[in-house]
Amino acid sequence: MLRGLFEGPAPWIILAVVILLFGATRLPALARSLGQSAKIFRTEVKDAKDEKAAEAKADDASASTTTTSEATTPADGTSAK
Repeated sequence: MLRGLFEGPAPWIILAVVILLFGATRLPALARSLGQSAKIFRTEVKDAKDEKAAEAKADDASASTTTTSEATTPADGTSAK
């Protein structure tokens, strides 16, 4: 679908339209804003992955402590002496 988009004169036409729409003076600010947005997006994705990993680690830790406490308590509810 987009394979032929960047062949021939198409990139130059797209560039000319962008310059006409936004103006040559606003393009650097637009590019800077786009770069900052991409940086923020990458940071948020990384933070979400780290948070998800931390939650999984906490869930694993709580599951292992529950299993350990259940293993030391007899099934009939009496305490082992």
